[in-house]
Amino acid sequence: MANDRQERAARAEQMRKEREKADRKQRNLITVGIVVIVIALIAVAGVAIKSTSDDRKKNETLVEPANANKDYGIVYTQKDATGKAPAADAAKPVRVTVYEDFLCPGCGALEQTAGSFLSQQVADGNIEIEYRPYAFLTQQSTNEYSQRAWNAAVCVADKGGPKAFKAFHDILFANQPQEGGPGPDDDQLIAWAKEAGVTGIDSCVTKQTFTPWVEDALEQGKDDGVSGTPTVRVDGKDVSGKDNTIPTVADIQKAIDAAKKS
Repeated sequence: MANDRQERAARAEQMRKEREKADRKQRNLITVGIVVIVIALIAVAGVAIKSTSDDRKKNETLVEPANANKDYGIVYTQKDATGKAPAADAAKPVRVTVYEDFLCPGCGALEQTAGSFLSQQVADGNIEIEYRPYAFLTQQSTNEYSQRAWNAAVCVADKGGPKAFKAFHDILFANQPQEGGPGPDDDQLIAWAKEAGVTGIDSCVTKQTFTPWVEDALEQGKDDGVSGTPTVRVDGKDVSGKDNTIPTVADIQKAIDAAKKS
């Protein structure tokens, strides 16, 4: 009798263990199934979001401005500065590329310390300056000033050419707002455009005609290895000051001299 009870107890224990094992297996299968469903839902949501974003971009009309190159640059040359073409035997000017955000304090500092030097170098035929939009501080003002300012600058370039753009560029930096507050409104940008010699761009400014192009320029800048402003490149090579600070006139001059020798 005792042996029978022990055998029945052993069989019952074995059956209990088998049921627990089966239950665990079922729970694991359910868990895996839930995880798979969640991952699938996330993937579907991601595709939907990307599709919506892509559709939004497609719906934005990308208008390419006149007087800008395929690299999103506006090039200011000796002819723009002086009205005279360089001499036939003149050496080719060194290309200085500057990525800027009109709200960026560092860009304002570069303009204060090196702006006159660069302008004179252009007038003398030593360099040409290529200005590229890098409006990455758009959310650092209460009215998206970085993006609006660059759109307005491109409106000026489109209508008035590089000379008018340079004049407008200098006006913007002379009146640069601080981060965190409102930047100049559209009416003020239009008024400054008139100071730079360009009229008839009111709609371009208020409707932000070139904002999609400015946004594309920012993405291209990132692809080109730019992570902040100001970024200065002389003959395609980054130039910075000591400890990766804003380059001084001496830093830029040294890079220009090296480029002339290469």
